Amino acid sequence: MASMDQNGASPFRDRGQVRMVLTAGLGFFTDAYDLFIIGTVTTILTPIWLLSTTQLMWLNSMSLLAAVAGALAFGRLADRLGRRTMALVEALVLAAAAILSAFSPNFTFLLVMRIILGVAVGGDYSTSSVIASEFSRQKTRGRLIASVFAMQGLGLLVGPLYAAALLGAGVPHDVAWRIMLGSGALPALAVAYLRFTMPETPRFLAGVKGDDDAAAASAQVIFGAASQPASMVRGRVTAKLTSRLFLLRLIGTAGSWFLLDIAFYGNGVSSGLILKALLPGAALLHTILISAGIFLVFALPGYWVAAWTIDHIGRRFMQAMGFVIMGAAYGAIFLIHAISAVPVLFLVVYGISYFFIEFGPNTTTFVYPAEVFPVNVRATANGISAASGKTGAFLGAFLFPLVLVDLKLQGLMGILALASLAGAALTLLVLPEPRGLALEEASGEVGSSGPLAG
Repeated sequence: MASMDQNGASPFRDRGQVRMVLTAGLGFFTDAYDLFIIGTVTTILTPIWLLSTTQLMWLNSMSLLAAVAGALAFGRLADRLGRRTMALVEALVLAAAAILSAFSPNFTFLLVMRIILGVAVGGDYSTSSVIASEFSRQKTRGRLIASVFAMQGLGLLVGPLYAAALLGAGVPHDVAWRIMLGSGALPALAVAYLRFTMPETPRFLAGVKGDDDAAAASAQVIFGAASQPASMVRGRVTAKLTSRLFLLRLIGTAGSWFLLDIAFYGNGVSSGLILKALLPGAALLHTILISAGIFLVFALPGYWVAAWTIDHIGRRFMQAMGFVIMGAAYGAIFLIHAISAVPVLFLVVYGISYFFIEFGPNTTTFVYPAEVFPVNVRATANGISAASGKTGAFLGAFLFPLVLVDLKLQGLMGILALASLAGAALTLLVLPEPRGLALEEASGEVGSSGPLAG
């Protein structure tokens, strides 16, 4: 029987794999919606609750800080209790937090709900990509993992469009923000159902539990009887993250994710403030639609271009290239003040940076940790990397409002340019290229002559 890693068929010709992509990907749709809708919600809430700048900063960023704890905790637990179990738990927590957020009576209650929601989002980051990688075939693994992540783009787009529809329909602001937050529970509940019905990953069962029979049964659910794993690493894998090889990889995956998320989440959560600084006289609905337009024209295509090319051009090149072009776009806005003086020109340059965020490090920082670490520490390493990213996200979302006031738009872009170039350098210095390798080989579990080579 052929190993599932050696079969190069399209990952979307199998019903089981389509279901797996939806199971993992719908979680990322929900994460993106819940994380980024808060930017619109706080814009609405500021005059209603008379929020101070400090309160605004905490609401915009606290779920990202909580995601750090969630990624670390759920990642470690997923390596001990299983990917499926922890993925189900975080989906249920996410749904509960979204519902309760909609009934928030005051700032403190809403902040607590955002913290709980953030913990669940962090858990999704530490489990979803691992589930995708461990159910993937060798030749199309990158496409499958990236397709799961591309669902984030849909969440980013649906959020502002949904908000615009509610406001455009005349829904009162004090009702609209509650609907926006509560609606995040619907996809979360769908995710919980799908994850309840999915099997544990065969690689966890074989490499962590040492149960080859259960691994074969799990693989058969996804790949069918003709594609059961022939010889996954038998017995339990006992690799340690403290080895020099994996520490270097961890520095690369965690560090590049940290630098990327400073720009990505700072821009995303604070997009309303950035557009307000660019277009001070624009109405709220106008800025929401502009934000949605940027995601539709630039960001969303970037996700899917990345998904369909990552197995051809490789993770390392895509990540370094994206960081460099991001740095060039931000640097141009920083150095050429005329760009910010012409709103259309600014939006084009800003949009190009978004395309190469997605067709670049925003996708690859998600893919890398799910491939380059052994199965017994894969979710833990993924959780550490995601936690590092969310630390950068928190700093970006928390500090962007202050930086915009103190350094203006150009100063902010200068900081982002430096962070992007540092990400490119780190990628080229320490990260390997896992393209075309079996997962067990890319992760260092076996060598080129190991049981799953070829």
